Amino acid sequence: MVGVLEGFATIAVIVAVGWVLADRRVLDDSAQVNLSRLAFYVASPALLLTVMQRTPLDAVLSANLVTSLAAFVLVVAVYVVVARLRWAAGSLGSQLIGSLSAAYVNAGNLGIPIALYVLGDVAWVAPTLLMQLLLITPVYMALFDSDARGERPTLGRSLGRMFRNPITLGAVAGLLIAVFGIHLPRFVAAPIDLLGAMAVPSMLVAFGISLRRGPRPATGRSAGHVWTIVALKTVLMPAIALGIGLALGLRGQALFAVVVTAALPTAQNIFTYAVRYRREVNLARDVIFVSTFASVPVILVIAALFHGFAGV
Repeated sequence: MVGVLEGFATIAVIVAVGWVLADRRVLDDSAQVNLSRLAFYVASPALLLTVMQRTPLDAVLSANLVTSLAAFVLVVAVYVVVARLRWAAGSLGSQLIGSLSAAYVNAGNLGIPIALYVLGDVAWVAPTLLMQLLLITPVYMALFDSDARGERPTLGRSLGRMFRNPITLGAVAGLLIAVFGIHLPRFVAAPIDLLGAMAVPSMLVAFGISLRRGPRPATGRSAGHVWTIVALKTVLMPAIALGIGLALGLRGQALFAVVVTAALPTAQNIFTYAVRYRREVNLARDVIFVSTFASVPVILVIAALFHGFAGV
């Protein structure tokens, strides 16, 4: 339980730093954009390279991976249907941000400490982390690039842009290093580690600036949209993961891990993508903010139920 609170408290402090800096006018809207660009083009690729080369690949190909992927796809499908019925289609970029906000979990800077302190092993979050980095992110980045250029997505264009995107390149480079057992010399690895260490703070400070400079979260005409996505993320997604996990024969700690992972809030990465592609910035910001708070009691309840009834 302590791990859950520690993970959320760490994020809250860094976001608060961004809020205070914006409130004191040390940083402004341009700083938010520049920090997001820094995270997107430099720090995040370096972080993904570092994470991927250190992630135990033998923990990936499992029912955990299948459950995480299926839960993501089903939640995205539900969001698309609900969004088309309630808020019309919108642009492709808007739908991409909305669907990612509903199903892309914070498996990195929040999932890792929670996996360590709540699940007892970081390896439990590895399948979801790799699934998002190697499958979901490259596909979405290619679609974002097509939308930004006003082009209709095609398989050829998507594949071409998929491997020109810095986020995808960082993840793929890290995977290749891990697969082939490449040992980077210290003078190469050290700068990459330092650049990667900037990713999460940059995203969180930019997020804090947005909270101070932008409209109050989850208010006005977009409130219904925000709360619908939060419900999909924090309630429907772990419920789907539970059902799929049971159907695949997961029990005990393995089932507990996929449900807790699915209940994690929306990742801060989505805000970075929204700023980079100028699509639904406030929506992404609001969903991340609300889902982060909403997921705390959800994860605590899940932990209590599994400890009480499943003996985990």
